[in-house]
Amino acid sequence: MNREGRGATAPHSIALTGPQTFTGNRALDLEEGLIFEIGRTEVTGVDIPEPAPFRDRLGTQARTAPLDLPGLCEPEAMRHYVRLSRMNYGIDSGLFPLGSCTMKHNPRLNEKMARLPGFADIHPLQPQSTVKGALGLMAELSRYLLELTGMQAVALTPKAGAHGELCGMMAIKAAHAARGEGDARHVVLVPESAHGTNPATAALIGYQVRSIPARPDGTVDPEAVKAALGPEVAALMLTNPNTCGLFERDVVAIAEAVHEAGAYFYSDGANFNAILGKVRIADLGVDAMHINLHKTFSTPHGGGGPGAGPVVLSDALAPFAPVPALVATAEGLVLVEDEGVDGAEQALGRMSAFHGQMGMFVRALAWMLSHGADGMRQASEDAVLSANYIRACLMDLMSAPFAERPAMHEALFDDTWLAGTGLTTLDVAKALIDEGYHPMTVYFPLVVHGAMLIEPTESESKASLDLFIAALRDLALAAKAGDKERFLGAPYYAPRRRLDETRAARSPVLRWVKPAPVADAAE
Repeated sequence: MNREGRGATAPHSIALTGPQTFTGNRALDLEEGLIFEIGRTEVTGVDIPEPAPFRDRLGTQARTAPLDLPGLCEPEAMRHYVRLSRMNYGIDSGLFPLGSCTMKHNPRLNEKMARLPGFADIHPLQPQSTVKGALGLMAELSRYLLELTGMQAVALTPKAGAHGELCGMMAIKAAHAARGEGDARHVVLVPESAHGTNPATAALIGYQVRSIPARPDGTVDPEAVKAALGPEVAALMLTNPNTCGLFERDVVAIAEAVHEAGAYFYSDGANFNAILGKVRIADLGVDAMHINLHKTFSTPHGGGGPGAGPVVLSDALAPFAPVPALVATAEGLVLVEDEGVDGAEQALGRMSAFHGQMGMFVRALAWMLSHGADGMRQASEDAVLSANYIRACLMDLMSAPFAERPAMHEALFDDTWLAGTGLTTLDVAKALIDEGYHPMTVYFPLVVHGAMLIEPTESESKASLDLFIAALRDLALAAKAGDKERFLGAPYYAPRRRLDETRAARSPVLRWVKPAPVADAAE
């Protein structure tokens, strides 16, 4: 962790002016080293008695060197992680404008439900007879997902969106194999405005990826899809609403063309939050779609997972859903664990050890039940309203591509408005950190030069949106007024100053190396 920039004087700083401090702290902005720099490897935070005499059975596997782990007492460990948490930015800190990520508020009611002993304490290897309530909750969640999408079946197994993509595409591959076209169908069409995981998923399971260009208005032309279709095409992967924040108005015509060519239509459901309760994706001709529970249904996002990315499937693909599969029998709900048996005769196999992420299921269903059908529909409407409000309030200062059409859940800007300022999208993002916000998504989607993608979600009040808009307007006015210093040195107020991002990406430091003793270093 580089300390470069500590104590530097910033032109717009109050907190950074004045003398440097001995500790490196600046009042409540605390300097924090790595845990290896704080603890001592020769001590431990607890007293462990010497073990009674024993026969060593480790043989050649016995450790021959010290563990070299830092020893901290409980207050030291607690302070370390609390101080680190204060350097982080999350949805509980403020508006989180990352476009295409849907960082919405996670209601505490959902957390309380997930911590109920009947859900929090169960283990996936328990006998099914002891987890009937959990199976019932999974069935209810599945019922809601099917009702909201109009699809035939849902696979709860996938642990995240990309894992869900993999599930849906594997189901498509299994369906082609079942009708004897597994080898012939080896191409997947992916629009150039798609999420990067789409082509990666297709390539991972052996498909060749063929790109479909976007129209000048940011959408996919059905004629371009038709021109790319052929007997070798297995599927089209389309994000709708797309990553430009636009609804694909020709989606039905596209789906019809794909089906007529004998291929399947995979929809990336990452942006389902924009159309939840407004559109049934089955009516659009979709065969498979993953649903990011963390985006649309307000379960926690990120943190290393596991999350949950259920996949809804059409009639044509439902038989190929993976196991474990939740099946209703005369004796009640059961999880069918093996393919080729009743309820899973054509299952594509097992994608992961167990049946999904129970904590995410509980949180998502709690959100659904607390909102109801009308509340979920309003959440989508409010998300779209918030995005269009932000765009309308900034369009006089910042350039917005595709401005002739209403946005959906996110507002997209490009860097045309920065022409002649000597500044870039990255400079604006860094300056936004000094205003107390996590930056918006930058340089994505790739079809827009210098993109700035902002998704406020439905969680923010008008006052919250107005303050964010005012901050961006102030930055835009400063950029146009030639105040380059405010941007080029930003962030000034973050715990660490701007990194050399190219060097960090190409030569990352992934391991802490203990510094040489001062005497040795002098020699």
